Amino acid sequence: MAKRVQLVLNQDVSKLGKTGDLVEVAPGYARNYLLPKGIGIRATPGILKQVERRKEQERQRLLEEKQQAETQKTALETVGRFTIHKQVGENEAIFGTVTAPEVAEAIQAATGQEIDRRGITLPDISELGVYKAEVKLHPEVTAVVEIQVVSN
Repeated sequence: MAKRVQLVLNQDVSKLGKTGDLVEVAPGYARNYLLPKGIGIRATPGILKQVERRKEQERQRLLEEKQQAETQKTALETVGRFTIHKQVGENEAIFGTVTAPEVAEAIQAATGQEIDRRGITLPDISELGVYKAEVKLHPEVTAVVEIQVVSN
């Protein structure tokens, strides 16, 4: 079997790797496809140092994002309870339901922080009361906030 060639990918390749990954491929695949199309470049000591520096910068950026999410979580949990006004019918049943965009709007009105509505997980809210909602701020950081539903 022929010797394998090490390349650093310039773009994502399915079933091979992501941008910046160091991969070993067959010499023909590298010579005939990856190199001519500019998808990969040969791994030299200088290129490997650049890749390591880029990975370190990316790691620092992700760490900063996580710290920012932790700060946001602390801010949300110190506020504690957010109030949402809904129209009420018989037996304290509300018309419609409380939606994630309404919760995101209530959080923004109270704290000034913009929250992605797709990261909000709500229980089924069909009457007045206090409910707990999860707000996903980061893949590793989730805040639990109380939602109080009151009548108009």
